[in-house]
Amino acid sequence: MYFDKKEFRRLFPNLARELESEEHENSRVAINSVRTDAETGEKAVSSRKFVHYMPDVVDFIRRCDTKEQAEEIVDYLEKKGEISREYAQRIRKQLREKGVRSFGSKKEEGYYFKHGCIK
Repeated sequence: MYFDKKEFRRLFPNLARELESEEHENSRVAINSVRTDAETGEKAVSSRKFVHYMPDVVDFIRRCDTKEQAEEIVDYLEKKGEISREYAQRIRKQLREKGVRSFGSKKEEGYYFKHGCIK
């Protein structure tokens, strides 16, 4: 199926806006297969859950014990250009106001092996 940009924007205005935003550049997800049988697809996903998975800033923050450790992560990723200045500011605000656990429970040692069926 082919759409030119104008038609795509008309049919899917929110998706087009999201795809054209700067934040989109930092949040790409690869799709490496398509399955028509849901049960088979679910088994494959659960057995290879973290294959080719690239942790993001939240994954790193969830390994931190303190707000200071999380701030170091945010500073580093912002400096490297892996997260935008605006996103870094939003994360820092959440850290200040809600704390490090507001990003999720702590990911302990071996998290990906226990939860991802990685052998």
